[in-house]
Amino acid sequence: MEHYQVQSHASVDLQITKVFLDSEASPRYMKMVLSDEVYDNKKVAISPIPPFGEVFSYNSSIFHPTTFFLIGIPGLEKAHVWISLSFFTVYLVALLGNATILLVIKTEQTLQEPMFYFLAILSAIDLALSTASVPRILGIFWFDAHEINFGVCVAQMFLIHGFTGMVAEVLMAMAFDCYVAICAPLHYTTILTARVLVGITIWVVFLSVLFTLPVVYLIYCLPFCQANTVAHSYCEHMGIAKLSCGNIHVNGIYGLFMVSLFLLNLVLIGISYVYILCVVFCLPSHDARIKALSTCGSHIGVLCVFYIPSVFSFLTHRFGQNIPHYVHILIANIYVVISPSLDPIIYGVRTKQIRERVLRVFITK
Repeated sequence: MEHYQVQSHASVDLQITKVFLDSEASPRYMKMVLSDEVYDNKKVAISPIPPFGEVFSYNSSIFHPTTFFLIGIPGLEKAHVWISLSFFTVYLVALLGNATILLVIKTEQTLQEPMFYFLAILSAIDLALSTASVPRILGIFWFDAHEINFGVCVAQMFLIHGFTGMVAEVLMAMAFDCYVAICAPLHYTTILTARVLVGITIWVVFLSVLFTLPVVYLIYCLPFCQANTVAHSYCEHMGIAKLSCGNIHVNGIYGLFMVSLFLLNLVLIGISYVYILCVVFCLPSHDARIKALSTCGSHIGVLCVFYIPSVFSFLTHRFGQNIPHYVHILIANIYVVISPSLDPIIYGVRTKQIRERVLRVFITK
């Protein structure tokens, strides 16, 4: 629907609503029409006005809302204050924990192995991922800052999906590191050279950006009518696409393609651990088996923290129609809010070198 301002010769401003459907196009699209009409025996001029003031911007025959309205966590509005305290605490832990990991790896000369190189990359991405989502969520909870500019919303969507993809790629690189360390320990330094590590880093960034950029293009190609309320706490691809009054079939297919790549990483990681476990259980010494498993124990913990909620979120989104919507949103928040805070804790507790270095810093102080 489009709202029209009706001005009569008696200088009386009235407002009526008219709907014009383009008979040659899809009935979901609106056609703006300027004409003269007779209202109450008086000839009046009808001119289109936006329903929310300056709500729509026109670009290449496609309407984009100037702003979106982020609800937060639908159904739990009364609990937003208490949820925000938990999110704020978790965000502080993520900032302090990942910054500590980066500082320790940077200053400790003994932590220059490929495993710690990948851990430093993971900590940097965790900082970026949590910062791209949590401040906006806290703004909704604390200051009722529900409105977000269309361009800013698309940028947040790109960052969250991009950084999530980078985490998945880094976890696969860390699985490869564990595989080489246990299955080919004599060739570890010759396989994971400095050049290979730089190449893996470039690959992680390039692949994530390459597969996330089409999402931005697909969103900008969609027409939007009046719906601008996102039933989520942050901007994500299908949450925005579902607001469109156009065909989002391509968006759905590409979303499934991205999820399939995400799950493919998980399958490859699982295959690598099958080989790792086969080698570990063939070791003659019990102590050697324990030491080999502890080498990748932290990585397994991080994998569980990241993949379990993300896969569960995907399954509930596709097949859990009877699950309350706020459960979907809470689960979707886990791997962008909770996971970045648990990663440094897991590595801090499980990795002896990092744990000892951190304790030494605090004891010295």
